[in-house]
Amino acid sequence: MIRRIAATFKNGTFVPDEVCDLPENTRVQVIIPRTKSIPPKVTDPDERRAILEKVVESMKSNPIPESAPRKFTREELHERR
Repeated sequence: MIRRIAATFKNGTFVPDEVCDLPENTRVQVIIPRTKSIPPKVTDPDERRAILEKVVESMKSNPIPESAPRKFTREELHERR
């Protein structure tokens, strides 16, 4: 049976936000959802602009053909050249 209990991380310990009637030493699994986006490693605006320009140029040099199907299969999406 899965039971979700909210908890707060305090002083290196997860403290349940509600009463939890588990026996002492019961092992549980804690799943922490990603709540923050990961900040980019490149913070210099000029360097970021250069990276973006390279990405856009790459996209322009590899356009999707007009005759392409509306939906690609998994194999087509992961095709290696």
